Amino acid sequence: MRRIATLTSMFARSSRRPQLALVTTALACMALGACGTEKTNAVGEQTQRADAVGGQPDAAFTAMLHKIAQSCPPSAPPEAPPSGPAKTLPSDGVETPPSDAIEPIAPTAGPEVELNARDWCASNLHEQRITQALRNLLEPTPTKVRAILNDLGYVDERIHDLKRSGATTRFFLDLRDKGGRLCVEGLAAGEETVVDKCVAPATGPFTPGERKQ
Repeated sequence: MRRIATLTSMFARSSRRPQLALVTTALACMALGACGTEKTNAVGEQTQRADAVGGQPDAAFTAMLHKIAQSCPPSAPPEAPPSGPAKTLPSDGVETPPSDAIEPIAPTAGPEVELNARDWCASNLHEQRITQALRNLLEPTPTKVRAILNDLGYVDERIHDLKRSGATTRFFLDLRDKGGRLCVEGLAAGEETVVDKCVAPATGPFTPGERKQ
């Protein structure tokens, strides 16, 4: 009888082992699943943070545009060129111009008439800061010019047609904001650097070959 009881006890213990093994395996799977979920959540949070960081340059660029233009007047349509006969000074011993004198022709296109008051004012500020930064560049290679423009706050997405020609580098900046049409054309050439305003298309992508001046 004692032998039978011993065998019964041994069988009971051995039958519990598969159950314990199954329970242990299930717990391990649950733990691994939880770890996987935590890793997935961590990766998702990292991706969201990366996306947020990736969106910062555009926001910083827009903030830079607004900061530069904050001292300029609000956007207003371009003023029409003056029309009508030119006024003459009273004849108080002052020589009057000949009747066949050529009257200056007011421009009908270009930045003077196509840029609003805010863009015209802001363009002068952009020209000054870019020119000042590029004049100190002894070797204006495209790489160095891009680096300086980036330091000034101009993002790569707004820098176009950056090309070297001899000892100079030409570039364009798309500065359109709030419905404006401002763009800037630059020629980096050390002390001979020239930066001037231009007119971009009102809508659509900026293409240097299709700009208006």
